[in-house]
Amino acid sequence: MPIQTVEPQRLYRQIAEQLRQLMASGEFAVGSRLPAERDLAAQLGVSRPSVREALIALEVEGMIEVRTGSGIYVQSTTQTKNTKAPAPIDTSAEWGPLEVMSARILVESEVAALAAQNAQKTDIQAIRDGLQQMKQEAARNEMPREGDEAFHAAIAQACGNSVLLDTVQRFWQARKGPLFERLGDYFEHPASWKAAIAEHQSVLDAIEAHDTSAARKAMQKHLKQAYKRYSVSWRRAPAR
Repeated sequence: MPIQTVEPQRLYRQIAEQLRQLMASGEFAVGSRLPAERDLAAQLGVSRPSVREALIALEVEGMIEVRTGSGIYVQSTTQTKNTKAPAPIDTSAEWGPLEVMSARILVESEVAALAAQNAQKTDIQAIRDGLQQMKQEAARNEMPREGDEAFHAAIAQACGNSVLLDTVQRFWQARKGPLFERLGDYFEHPASWKAAIAEHQSVLDAIEAHDTSAARKAMQKHLKQAYKRYSVSWRRAPAR
């Protein structure tokens, strides 16, 4: 048999594989409740965000069921694609959602600072338009994801660096993946988007004022708050 290329595996996938093996071996039988997220993290010696990403992956595959306010239960000991899930995960969507958020805090804070420095009138108008789209979507009781993407894309365009623009676009490709979408199903709701819109306004105000320091801080604050919103206890997730 020819030698196969060895590919590094993302941490959340390693965690998911170990949990799959435990389910297949009968350690966690169908119908049983898995240990709490914090307990799994302690037992595996990894962070809670990595465990959360692994659990979301297993749910998308149809192996577990998250019952808000009750716990996480084994639904199947074999990988059966959840019929409610989007299309199979592509390369960009394999990034863990919370890992993406961590990267965005670092990168997009500097992108916002550069945008404050370099933005022209047309750039600022495009950023305003993105925020206005968010507000209109929220007013229709829709999750304002399209406006959110337009807002961040306009800031990346305004920063004047094509490599950073491409990087931000990759972030948004991952944002549209099934893992991120499923996480959003649990932790995105009208109150969280209302807070996000106010945070976006602060970013826009700083860029309009061409205040690089304020823009960096405003974007950093926004993305850190977004990370927290995706990291809260499952018990605080709104019922679907």
